[in-house]
Amino acid sequence: MLRTVLFCPANDQKKAGKAMTSEADAITLDLEDAVAYSQKAAARESLKEILSVSPAKKTFVRINGASSPYILDDIDAVTGLPLEGIMLAKADSAEEVLRVDWLLGLMEHKKGLPPGKIRLIPFIESSRGMLNAPEIASCTSRIKALAFGGVDFSQELGLRYPAESEGLFFARSQLVIASSVAGIEPPLDTVYPDIRNVAMLEPEAEIARKAGFQGKLVIHPTQVAPVNRVFTPTAQEIEYARKVVAAFDEAENSGTAVIQVEGRLVEYPIYRRALEILGPHKIKN
Repeated sequence: MLRTVLFCPANDQKKAGKAMTSEADAITLDLEDAVAYSQKAAARESLKEILSVSPAKKTFVRINGASSPYILDDIDAVTGLPLEGIMLAKADSAEEVLRVDWLLGLMEHKKGLPPGKIRLIPFIESSRGMLNAPEIASCTSRIKALAFGGVDFSQELGLRYPAESEGLFFARSQLVIASSVAGIEPPLDTVYPDIRNVAMLEPEAEIARKAGFQGKLVIHPTQVAPVNRVFTPTAQEIEYARKVVAAFDEAENSGTAVIQVEGRLVEYPIYRRALEILGPHKIKN
């Protein structure tokens, strides 16, 4: 699970180096909005230099949208690099995602890579994409998760984000439900564009956590720690999960599947959630 994914421009090797040493769970080197149109080709070359050695942490690349004039060159540039996957900007339909899936398949074959090796995280950032989210989430086995492009989405609908984050409640819920039905990882929440307003970042991340997101996209190193805190179980949650797992394992071995732990009902869904908490997460300080 990814609590934080830190974005930086693919044509800024200094920022990329700093991002690699951050506490973010992963980074994304951006070939899309963070790069001027005139610098797209240079950014692809910079990307290859940055990833000429295996990255220090999980690394994604955000490529331009399927309908952009940059898509072929982007896919050619990123295929074969040591990546966790690709983020596809402005995914409006399953047809667009399948077009990219097909192009990736051709490029994998050309470069001698196993078919389907490259994972995809489509960015849902328009009303059309939101309505098509269920189809997008399940259109190919390459899909790892969905990402919410809340800034573009808000602008399209005339919402005042981040000041009125509650206006995104339906959109966030739609992505969580679409991801669950498709059997993929929970989605990644939108970036919080007000970099200086760190005090409001944790409440914003908490909204996404409560909605069912696995983590949040961030655009500055100062945003990493607050978001990590929100998406990391507390020491108390970890301890309770341990008690739940121990008690339920014992009860199940004796043929019981409904018990109480510290006065709270525990059955299979609660047990499975406790196992998730005891998985790859770290305890909050």
